[in-house]
Amino acid sequence: MSETTHKEEVLLNQNVAPEQFDWDSFESGLDADARKEKSDLEEIYNGSLKNLHDNDVLVGKVVRLTDKEAIVDINFKSEGVISLNEFRYNQGLAVGDEVEVMVDRREDKSGQLQLSHKKARTLKAWDKVNELHETGEIVNGFVKSRTKGGMIVDVHGIEAFLPGSQIDVKPIKDYDQFVGKTMEFKVVKINPEFKNVVVSHKALIEADLEGQKKEIIAQLEKGQVLEGTVKNITSYGVFIDLGGVDGLIHITDLSWSRVNHPSEILEDGQTVKVVILDFDDEKTRIQLGMKQLEAHPWDALSADLKVGDKVKGKVVVLADYGAFVEVAPGVEGLVHVSEMSWSTHLRSAGDFVKVGDEIEAEVLTLDREDRKISLGMKQLTQDPWANIETKYPVGSKHVGTVRNFTNFGVFVELEEGIDGLIYISDLSWTKKIKHPSEFCAVGDKLDVVVLELDTAARRLSLGHKQLQENPWDKFETKYAEGTVHAGKATEVFDKGAQVQFEDVEVEAFCPARLLEKEDGSKIKKGEEANFKVIEFNKEFKRVVVSHTGTFRDEEKRNVKEATSKPAATSGEEKTTLGDIDALAELKKKMEGN
Repeated sequence: MSETTHKEEVLLNQNVAPEQFDWDSFESGLDADARKEKSDLEEIYNGSLKNLHDNDVLVGKVVRLTDKEAIVDINFKSEGVISLNEFRYNQGLAVGDEVEVMVDRREDKSGQLQLSHKKARTLKAWDKVNELHETGEIVNGFVKSRTKGGMIVDVHGIEAFLPGSQIDVKPIKDYDQFVGKTMEFKVVKINPEFKNVVVSHKALIEADLEGQKKEIIAQLEKGQVLEGTVKNITSYGVFIDLGGVDGLIHITDLSWSRVNHPSEILEDGQTVKVVILDFDDEKTRIQLGMKQLEAHPWDALSADLKVGDKVKGKVVVLADYGAFVEVAPGVEGLVHVSEMSWSTHLRSAGDFVKVGDEIEAEVLTLDREDRKISLGMKQLTQDPWANIETKYPVGSKHVGTVRNFTNFGVFVELEEGIDGLIYISDLSWTKKIKHPSEFCAVGDKLDVVVLELDTAARRLSLGHKQLQENPWDKFETKYAEGTVHAGKATEVFDKGAQVQFEDVEVEAFCPARLLEKEDGSKIKKGEEANFKVIEFNKEFKRVVVSHTGTFRDEEKRNVKEATSKPAATSGEEKTTLGDIDALAELKKKMEGN
């Protein structure tokens, strides 16, 4: 049925003219008075809701507090509820306080109006935070919690970041001690795009310290004694906080005694008295000292101490060249390695002492003006050269230890502090030695005989070959001039040949012209034949022979050719001598190779 048909049916049933019928009452089921009352209430309700737009910040009054919530009146049909967690920054919240709020939900499932103080603060806070950043004004913030690298701080409802490095001027190890505290901060950075705020507590401290620092620096003077606190300990020194100004005590200025590490003297947080030693023009680098507040140890050193006195001390530093021994607090003397033993073989000082050893020594030199003292350890034992003539007279035989070589001989140690030299020529009667290492090795035991003794120069000459009979004494008779012996040509040169006899120690030289055989040919390398001795020199161990002389009666001429001096006028004789010298030189080169 259409609406028109329905209305016509109602009018017929009511028996009323259409213009006089109350259609509102008919449709709502309320009479005119009831409808007016309803309309008035809806107008009031809609009017109040009309004012509650999103992002609008309202001012409400706290009318009641519970354990978890604050009930706030904002002149709405019902009171709003805010969690007390949003007021953690304001521990003194009380009934009657006015607070800024924003509608979170108009009605929850229980019909309660939900408000947010935090959102209202946040909306207002951005303007405030930007203002604080521009003016540099100090703001109170509530430290909510820890986070990676720092802390979260509530500043006017905004969660700002407090970096760990911005908490204090000194490193902080325990961040948790700041959680739940309200502190003063300075807004140092804002990122509007990401809504990030960075605050600093350190900046406030530094500002205070800067003022103190300028005041302190203006009063600094060399020699001034101040009190400070140990701020940082390093391997090279200690930084002292002088009340906003830092100074450095170098490790060498901590104590008159030797210090291996500053932590042996001071510890973090310790209060100490220091003296200003120096500073730069801007007074930003301040050099401090502690030991200067005490008398120098050398001033307290006994006036009776003199050269020759015996002292006891502890080894505090060890080097290859010697050891530093503390003989009194802050007074060190050097024991050079050469003064540790009578031995002439210089070794490392570590072979005799080590750090921490308590030793006794004799004062060798004492310079109070330059504050230097040298000590000796070997002086406390008898000098082995004191009775050297009794222990090692010339001709006495001993056993020594090979210590080292030189190109000209071998040094042999007979006892600690007593060394002797064996010249290379005194090692063997027969061996041709180019270097002593061919004859013996370091550490070998060697039989020796004392050849010479120079007590003043502390020199001892030794011999080894002298312990045996000189075989050349026998060779002098056996290989006398004119005697004939069987030999072998081991090498043949243009100038002659090298001949080896049955005594391997004896090598002879035969000039080329005297190698001729009876058939006119010459002796070749490896060929055996008889040779006649035409010269024998024991001192230089030189033997000259001739094969030709064994079958020709020309000994006189051959001897003259072989032994004549360069001054001779005969060209033939010069050639023969030249042959000998050239062959000797060639032989040296071959032996060297």
